[in-house]
Amino acid sequence: MLDLLFPLDEPETPPGEFVLVRVSRRAMATTFEVAVPVGAHPEPVAAAAAALDLIDDLEDQMTVYRDSSEVARLNASAADAPVEVEEQLFDLFERCAGWTHETDGAFDVATGAITKAWGFFGRGGRVPTPPERIAAMRRTGFRHVVLNPDARTVKFRVPGLELNLGAVGKGYALDRAASLLRESGVKSALLHGGGSSVYAIGHPPGDPRGWPVRLRHPTDTRAGLGTVYLRNQGLGTSAATFQFFEYKGQKLGHLLDPRLGWPARGVQSASVVAPTAAEADAMSTAAFVLGVAGTERLLRLKPNLAAVVLPDASAAPATFNFRPDSFTPATADRPT
Repeated sequence: MLDLLFPLDEPETPPGEFVLVRVSRRAMATTFEVAVPVGAHPEPVAAAAAALDLIDDLEDQMTVYRDSSEVARLNASAADAPVEVEEQLFDLFERCAGWTHETDGAFDVATGAITKAWGFFGRGGRVPTPPERIAAMRRTGFRHVVLNPDARTVKFRVPGLELNLGAVGKGYALDRAASLLRESGVKSALLHGGGSSVYAIGHPPGDPRGWPVRLRHPTDTRAGLGTVYLRNQGLGTSAATFQFFEYKGQKLGHLLDPRLGWPARGVQSASVVAPTAAEADAMSTAAFVLGVAGTERLLRLKPNLAAVVLPDASAAPATFNFRPDSFTPATADRPT
């Protein structure tokens, strides 16, 4: 069983049931891991290593911390002229545009300017002055991004706008890695990036419900929120557990509300199950920003999603759209 959030515990394999081959590597400022049951592939280590190699390549393409990456070069020149991008990256941008529309802007990857204004680009934190925040907001929002599917180009309507795929990149990398594993013949595996992004291929031997993933409480290490069972699905979890700073008695986290240019408040953590890990990441970010009521409205429009949202000052999370066999509440999962 995989535990979320941080710190990440190791998956628990009941003795005598099956053995996992687990291969991990650092990428995207976290640890990615591929776990394959023995017997699910003739060469599980080689298959997992190839999947992790692909994740390395995708980091080289998407990171905004290397000037040589495709996204960094796009940010540097797309305000001057349309920039052609790789086919699957363009498809990701199109999906991000759709998710921004579906969430009324609660999820938005065109937030590089406001993230920098708050100091979170350097993993620090500061409150920008009102003029700084206003200036950054003028350079924020996917509404300023023009996608041309025919030419596969991206153009920015305003100078200084920057795309940052940090809210969706890990999930996207897991989806691509899972596709590669499937192509190599893997029918059962669990992949995760730092515990906050997960994708499950098939189910573990002997449990058709799916791969069990335990959601941990973001602040109480003794508590859990429940166990989610994943089968050919992704799970994304958003929380400001570590990246935050204190300001006038308030905890201001790195998860910003793109509509306001201010750290989202009211939620401790949000986890979403979706058909892909990329969508799960995007929607968990949106759920964190929208809160319980906003997430309930969103999931009415997207019934193929399920969510667990823990509000501030609450010991009990709100859950949405889970089948009876796909989620076990914490009271049954971890008795106290």
